[in-house]
Amino acid sequence: MHKLLIVWSTAEIEVAKKMVLLYGSVILPRGYWDEAHIMIWGPSAKLLAESVELQEMVAKVQETGVKFSCCVVCSDDYGVTEKLAALDIDMTHTGEMLTSSLQTDWKVLTF
Repeated sequence: MHKLLIVWSTAEIEVAKKMVLLYGSVILPRGYWDEAHIMIWGPSAKLLAESVELQEMVAKVQETGVKFSCCVVCSDDYGVTEKLAALDIDMTHTGEMLTSSLQTDWKVLTF
């Protein structure tokens, strides 16, 4: 099984729109990967909470079956945990998933 974890940490909106979420929107429908997950970590949490455009893009990516999680420590620091949780994003301690992914058969891509 081919599994991809995208770690999205940048606060750059163009990277979010033109790489993370654009690629994220096609990876399952086109059969590039069997399973995909986008992890929101650091400044990307604040960026997503402040951008309706990105929130709409995330919803479209979620519709394809890509799962999302967010570093709850980061979201708490930015004061955006409730807002992101309302977008059906799993609020978690992402270090555990990243470590597990790196130690198993997931491919990890970081922005």
